[in-house]
Amino acid sequence: MTLEQKIGQFFFPAVFINDTEENILETERLIKEYNIGGLTFFHSRASAATNYESKKKVEFNDDSFQRLKDLIVRYQKCASTPLLMSIDAEWGLAMRVEKTPQYPYAITLGALPERKIDLVYEVGKQIGLDLKSAGIHYNLSPLADINNNPNNPVIGYRSFGSNKEKVAQYALEYLRGMSDAGILGCLKHFPGHGNTSVDSHLGLPVLQENLEQLLENELIPFIKGIENQVDSIMIGHLAVPALNDGKETSATLSKNIIEKLLREQLGYDGLIISDALNMHSVSKLYDVKGQLEWEAFNAGNDVLCFAENVPEGIQEILKNASPERIEASLNRIMKCKQKAGLFDENKETPADFDFKTVSALNRKIADYCITEIKDKNSSILLFDSKNRERLAKLSIYKTIDNSFFKTLASVLPSPEYAIENAGELIETTLKEDLAPFDTILISLFVPKTKPLNKFDLEDTILAFLGELFETKKCILYVFGNPYALQVIPDLEKTIGIVVMYQDFVEFQESAAEQLLEDKKGKGDLPVSITVI
Repeated sequence: MTLEQKIGQFFFPAVFINDTEENILETERLIKEYNIGGLTFFHSRASAATNYESKKKVEFNDDSFQRLKDLIVRYQKCASTPLLMSIDAEWGLAMRVEKTPQYPYAITLGALPERKIDLVYEVGKQIGLDLKSAGIHYNLSPLADINNNPNNPVIGYRSFGSNKEKVAQYALEYLRGMSDAGILGCLKHFPGHGNTSVDSHLGLPVLQENLEQLLENELIPFIKGIENQVDSIMIGHLAVPALNDGKETSATLSKNIIEKLLREQLGYDGLIISDALNMHSVSKLYDVKGQLEWEAFNAGNDVLCFAENVPEGIQEILKNASPERIEASLNRIMKCKQKAGLFDENKETPADFDFKTVSALNRKIADYCITEIKDKNSSILLFDSKNRERLAKLSIYKTIDNSFFKTLASVLPSPEYAIENAGELIETTLKEDLAPFDTILISLFVPKTKPLNKFDLEDTILAFLGELFETKKCILYVFGNPYALQVIPDLEKTIGIVVMYQDFVEFQESAAEQLLEDKKGKGDLPVSITVI
C-alpha cells in the first residue's frame, strides 16, 4: 500500500441499505479510488443518526436483508483490501433491518438476575450469528454507559442500567457471546454518556465530573473491558472540561481524553473508533472539508466512523500525520480484520437466522425479567373481582386483540376495553363503561422508548390514568421503558405495578402466565426510579 492507501483504511463512511443506484456507484468509486477500510451500514438516509427525530419518512422495505447481503458482496468485489463491514445492532439486526430478529433492549437484560447472566451471553452470541449471516464482521455495541441520569434523552433503555458493576459484567458477557460467534465488538461511548441530558446527535453534552469521579463510576465498565481485551472502544461526542483544561471540547477531538487518559493512563492499545462524524455536536465545527477528519485522527481515533469527506480527509492526514502514527493505526485495523477472518481463504457460509430460536430465547428473558414494583395481593384481588363480575381489563395504546389479554382470557375472563390514542378517549363512552367496575387491570403499551414528549404518552391519557388510580383498584402492567413511570401521576394509589420492558408477544404471554400462576417476579429494576 502507498501511504495514501494506508490512510484510506481509517475511513468507514456510512452506506445505506435502501439507497439509489447512483449513491451505490459513488460508494464503489470511494472503495476503488481511496482504499477505504470499511463501511458502516444504516437502513436508509432518513433513518441515519442525525435524522431519527426528524420529519423525514422512513420507507420500509421487506427485502432489506437480502439487499444488505447483496450490497456487501458487491462492495467487497470492488475492494483491493477486504472491507471490515460494520453496523450498529445493539438489540439485533432489527435495529437497522426489517424482517430480522429483534432481541430485548439492554435495560431489559439489565433486569435479569445475575444468576441468569448466561442469557446476556446468548443474546450476544445470537446477534453475532445473525450479523455473520449477513456478511457483517463488526457490531458497534454494546453500551458501557451507566445510565445514572433518568432524563437522558438518548441512552436510557440502551444501557444495562445504573449500577456500574452490573453494566460492566453484562456488557462483557454480551461481548463474549459475540466474540464466540466470530464478531468484533465495541464498548461505547467513552468516557461515559450516561449522566447527560443532551442528545449528542443534535448537540454537545457536557460532563461536569472530574477524573477521580469518573474513575469511581463512568470509567469502570471501560476499565473492565480493557482488562478483558475488548476489540474496540468508541469515543463519545461529549465534553469533559475537567480533563480538557476547562474547555468544552468533544472527547472525539481531545488528545487529553484519548491519548492521555485512554491510551496512557488506562493502558488501552486496541482499536479506537470515533462516534459518527456527521453528528451535529462535531459536524458543524469546521468549514474546511477534511479538517474534522484530521482533528479526530490527530486526537487519537484509529477509525473515522461516518466520515463524510474521504478524499479531503485523506489529504489532511497525509499532510499532517507522522508515518509512525499512520502505521500504528493501520496495524490495529489490520489486526481486527485478521481476527474477523477477512484474510481467510476458506470462508464458511453462515446459516440464516432461526426465528424459533430467537423466540425461545426472548421468552426465557421475559420469564426472568418480570419486575414487580408494587404488589398488594394483586392476583387474589383480580380473581375475587372477576368472581363478583366487577373486573374489567383496559389496554392503552393497543387494541384488545393483544397477546396479554388473549393469554388471560380463558382463566380470567372479564369485559375488555381499549384506547389507542387520546382522541378515542374523548370520543368514546369509556369512562361511563368502566363505572360499574371496581377493579381494573391495565396494560399500558408505552408508545416510545425515548423520553421525548413524555414517551409520547398524551396528557389526556395520563390524566385519565390518574383518575382511575384515584377511583378504582388498579393493577398496572407496563410494557415499555420503565422510566415512563416517572411521568404517570398518582402511582402511589395503585394496588400493583409490574414492569415488562418490551411489548414482544413473548413478554405479553409471560406476564399473563405469571399473573395467572401468582408467581413472584424474578427481575430487578436496573435503574433508580422514584414512583411511590
